[in-house]
Amino acid sequence: MSGPPGSNWTVPDWPAAGHVRALCSTRLGGVSVPPYDTFNLGDHVGDAPELVEKNRHLLAHKIGAKPVFLKQVHGVELLDLSSHTSNGLIADACWTQQAGVACTIMVADCLPILMTDRQGTWVAAAHAGWRGLAGQRGRGVLETCIERCRRAMDGEIHGANNVLVWLGPCIGPAAFEVGYEVKAAFCDDYPDDAIAFQLTSNGRYLADLAMLARLRLQRSGVAAIFGNDSSSAWCTHTQESLFFSHRRDAAVWGNTGRMAACIWLDR
Repeated sequence: MSGPPGSNWTVPDWPAAGHVRALCSTRLGGVSVPPYDTFNLGDHVGDAPELVEKNRHLLAHKIGAKPVFLKQVHGVELLDLSSHTSNGLIADACWTQQAGVACTIMVADCLPILMTDRQGTWVAAAHAGWRGLAGQRGRGVLETCIERCRRAMDGEIHGANNVLVWLGPCIGPAAFEVGYEVKAAFCDDYPDDAIAFQLTSNGRYLADLAMLARLRLQRSGVAAIFGNDSSSAWCTHTQESLFFSHRRDAAVWGNTGRMAACIWLDR
C-alpha cells in the first residue's frame, strides 16, 4: 500500500525514481510471540534470537536486498554502507549508492526518515528521536544527512532542492509528552520551533516530532517532504494494532518490538 499505514507494509507515496524502493514494516506478518507479536526486528529487546532471525529473513526476502541493521544510540553519526557492511555498527543514519543494500532504521516511537535524490543516484535513512533530531548547537542527524547528500551532488549549494524525503510513523503530537528540557533543546537554537510544542495543564509539553523534522528539513533547503503529516493515522502510540510503541508497551511489558524502515536501490 501507499500513503498512510494500514497493512503489513507501508510503501512511500512519493515521486522517487522507479529503481528506488522503500517500505516500512508494521508489527504484523512475523513469527514473534507476545509482547513482540509478531514482526519484531530488534535483536536487543529480549525477544527470542531465533524468532528475530526468522523475521529478519522474512524482511530480506520481501525487499530482495540486504538490510543493514545499525546499533542506534540517539546520536548524529552517519555510516556509508556497502555489501560488506556488517550489522551492529554504531550510527543513527546511513547512506549508500550501491544497489541491493538497504539502509535500515529500527523504530518504536522515534521517527524513521528516508531520503533519495530525484535521479535515484543514492539513498539514505535516519533515526530521529528528539535527541538525535535536536543534536548540538542546531546540528542534528538530519543536518548530517543533508551534508552527506550535498557532497554526493558535488557540493552543490542548492542540492537540497533535489532531495526527496519521506517521514514514517512515529509517536504523535497527542501522545508525546515531554519536559521543558526537550523544548529548550530545539528552541534555544531555533525559537520558531515553539510552534511544535503545546503547553499542557501540568506544565509539560506535547511535542510534534514529525513537525520538528519538517522544520529542520525546510531550513536545510528541502521542500519535497512526504509521508507523516502529524495526523493520528501515523501515531505509533495510538495505533496499537499496527505499531510497536516503546512508551506505550514498556510500561506494561517492560519492552516492546521494533519496526524497520528500509530504502534501497534495485539491482
